[in-house]
Amino acid sequence: MAQNLARRMRPRNIDEIVGQKHLVGKGKIIRRMVETQLLSSMILYGPPGIGKTSIASAIAGTMNVAFRTFNATTDTKKRLQEIASEAEFSGQLVLLLDEIHRLDKPKQDFLLPLLENGQIILIGATTENPYFSVVPAIRSRVQIFELKPLEPEDLEFAVNLSLQDKERGFDFDVTIDDDALYFLIHSTNGDLRSTFNALELAVLSSEEHHVTLDDMENSLQRKAATFDKDGDAHYDLLSALQKSIRGSDVNASLHYAARLIEGGDLQSLARRLTVMAYEDIGLANPDAALHTVSALSAAEKLGFPEARIPLANIIIDLALSPKSNAAYLAMDEAIADLGKYGNLAVPPHLQDGHYAGAKDLGRSVEYQYAHNFPNHWVNQQYLPDKIKNADYFRPDDMGRYEKALHSRKEWIDEQKKRS
Repeated sequence: MAQNLARRMRPRNIDEIVGQKHLVGKGKIIRRMVETQLLSSMILYGPPGIGKTSIASAIAGTMNVAFRTFNATTDTKKRLQEIASEAEFSGQLVLLLDEIHRLDKPKQDFLLPLLENGQIILIGATTENPYFSVVPAIRSRVQIFELKPLEPEDLEFAVNLSLQDKERGFDFDVTIDDDALYFLIHSTNGDLRSTFNALELAVLSSEEHHVTLDDMENSLQRKAATFDKDGDAHYDLLSALQKSIRGSDVNASLHYAARLIEGGDLQSLARRLTVMAYEDIGLANPDAALHTVSALSAAEKLGFPEARIPLANIIIDLALSPKSNAAYLAMDEAIADLGKYGNLAVPPHLQDGHYAGAKDLGRSVEYQYAHNFPNHWVNQQYLPDKIKNADYFRPDDMGRYEKALHSRKEWIDEQKKRS
C-alpha cells in the first residue's frame, strides 16, 4: 500500500464516483456523454478534494481511453508536447489539466489546435470560477461544470467503502467509534481527500486499528468541541450563535463562532449565517445579506484556517447591524392565511389576458397599469376578495432602508383611505 488511501480509493469508473449526482447521476450530462461515447472537453471547478480528478480518471476508465495529467503551474511545454504525440499515436486521450486558470500563453497556443481536432479531450480542473479566471479562447471550446462540496452522507459512504474494500482500502480489519466517524465526516467541509487522509492517519496511529474520538481529534488536529454522537452540542452552539447575533452581543457571537470554527463544520455555519442575514437582520440592513453571501463564498474558497477571517468580518457585521424580522413574519402570516383559506381565486382583472378569447372571459379587462398614474400607483384591488384587507408587512423602522419602505407603505395606505 505505497499509495495513500485517497489515491487507492480513486474511482475506476463513473459508477464509483462519490457525490456530484447533478453531473454523473442517471440521465445527467456527464454520464450521458460517457454512455453515448460523445465526450467533449470540459472544465470542472469547485473547492479542493471534491472529485475533479476522480471524475476525469473515472471517465477515462469507463471509456477505456488513455488518461494523462498535466499541471499548468509545474509541468513544462515539453511535457505537453509529449502528451500530444501520445494522443496522435493512440487516437484519443483524456487529459486532466490541473490549475487550468494558470496556463500560460505558449501552452495555450499549443493546446488550442489539439482541442479543435479532437485528439485530446481536455478536462480542466480549477478552484477558481473559470468565467473569470480562464481565457475566453479556451472557455469557448469547453463546457463548464460546477462541482459541489460533498455532503456528510457522501463522506460516510466513502469511509465505509474504504473499510470494507480489502483490496484498495485497508487490508486489515478496522473499527471506528460512532462519535469519531461523526466528527470526521462533519469536520472536513465536504473534502473527500482530507477525509481519507485524516482517516488513514487515525487508523495507522490507533491501537489495534480501533479508531476512537481521541484518535480522530489528533489526526485532524482539532477538538470535537462542537460534535457529539447525537449532534445535540453542535446544534446548541448554532442556536447560541444565532441568538447572540439576534441580541447584538458581538462578543458572545464571536465566542460561539470560534467554537464552531474549531469544530470545522463550515457548511452548517454558512447555512445558519445565511438564514440569520435574512431572518434577523432582514430589511433593516439589506446589504448585510449581500456581505454574507460574499464572505461565505470567500470562506468556502479559502477553507480553514483562513476561512475564519471572512467569517469574523460577517459575524461582527451581522451582530452589530440593526435588526428586523418584519419580512420573515410577513411571509409567515401570508402562508398561515394560505393554510386557512386555501387557493383563493385571483381577481379577474389580474388574470392573464395575453391569449385569444381572454377578454371574452373577462380576463384582465379592468386592469389599470400602475405606471400610467402619478407616483406609479393606482388604487385597485390585488388580493382575493376574502382577504382583501389583509396587512402582513409591519415594518420595524430599524434601518434607513426599512424606514423608506415604511414611508412608502404609509403613503399608499393613506391614498387608499382617500379613494
